[in-house]
Amino acid sequence: MKKTIQQIKEKIKEGKATVLTAEEVTQLVMNGEEPTVEDVDVVTTGTCGIMSGTAAIFHIPVADPGAFKKAKNILLNGVPGFPGPCPNEWLGSVDLMVYGTSHSINDPQYGGGFLFKDIVRGEEIEIEVEDLEGNIIRSTATLDDFGTAQLIGTRSAFKNYTAFINPSFESVASIFNAVKMDGPFKGITFSGCGELNPLQNDPQLSFLRKGTRLLLNNSEGLFIGTGTRSTPEKPNMMVTADMKEMDPHYMGGFCTGAGPEVYNSVATAIPILDNEILQQTFIRNEDISLPIADIRGRHSVLSQTSYAVWRDTDERPLYEEELCQNCGTCLVEERCPTRAFQNHNLNQAQCFGCGMCAYTCPFGIFQMERGTVSMDWEGETKTLEVSCRQSDIKRARELAHELKNRIQKGNFLISEF
Repeated sequence: MKKTIQQIKEKIKEGKATVLTAEEVTQLVMNGEEPTVEDVDVVTTGTCGIMSGTAAIFHIPVADPGAFKKAKNILLNGVPGFPGPCPNEWLGSVDLMVYGTSHSINDPQYGGGFLFKDIVRGEEIEIEVEDLEGNIIRSTATLDDFGTAQLIGTRSAFKNYTAFINPSFESVASIFNAVKMDGPFKGITFSGCGELNPLQNDPQLSFLRKGTRLLLNNSEGLFIGTGTRSTPEKPNMMVTADMKEMDPHYMGGFCTGAGPEVYNSVATAIPILDNEILQQTFIRNEDISLPIADIRGRHSVLSQTSYAVWRDTDERPLYEEELCQNCGTCLVEERCPTRAFQNHNLNQAQCFGCGMCAYTCPFGIFQMERGTVSMDWEGETKTLEVSCRQSDIKRARELAHELKNRIQKGNFLISEF
């Protein structure tokens, strides 16, 4: 049996469409069922994680028209931007681009990802412009003042990622761990949301094509093509959406051993036109390869595991405050990559579920099942605990369910080609 997009749209309009998340489909299969094209109309997918290829394009007011000719340099909350390409001569406003990976000149733990979250939250942003003559113009603005605020992910939601270990005795600073990674074999760090990830469920890009609608940080946006470094074996997505429609819950900054990074959340919808498309969504975490590489040389694969590392783990830590030893310097506060733990308080809304708190605290104040990985190394088996997850399965699930709800209510249109 085959269906058309129009038939699926009619079922959605009539409130008769069956929409499932990719995890819900996989669970049916794991329970011994095998749904057919007659049973499922749309499958939603989602991912949340560090997406270094993120940038924002802004047009912001700075001063009255005629106050300066052209911006030479610009800072937003101390984070450098790149003025242009339009010079906006004498207009008092600036076009600019800011990278999600840019670091503040004032605070080494604050960068583009944290800035983007603050902007979307409606915070007042401090602007500093240096014009061509060296004059400094300072002002403030909120998102409501921005003429344009467009986020673009130049490479997002890779079909697959690499896990990293440190087999050496020397600590290694890297974007692939929240802090310098100790060794040898003191833990393993990984990214990717496995069976829920968009490109695991449409690996041949059968439906994810240029112009496909999606959610980027809960703002309806577009898939505009495969991104930088995309290959047929390991595709990724270039995506964009309006920041004015985004939810700050799904985006933000994440500090790593090499400085602050940026995370985003992406959800897509796959219309089930035939059984072949549906069967692509049957994939389980256990079936998805996760290469393990030395963090000092990310292309040298040492071993293989799978995304079963997500199975039977906790989304968030349990914080037992009454057991706190009130250390003079709290390592968890220092290391928490999203600043969710401050002043002995765990902000669950800001938590990323990375597991760094449970890995770090020597007194076990944070309880969290993070998973383990076994690998062979020089004739012996090494069992490694997950020290840092750089993807957030909880936010990914939430956005996949949000997209499911929008489709069921008729508030999200399935793309037609």
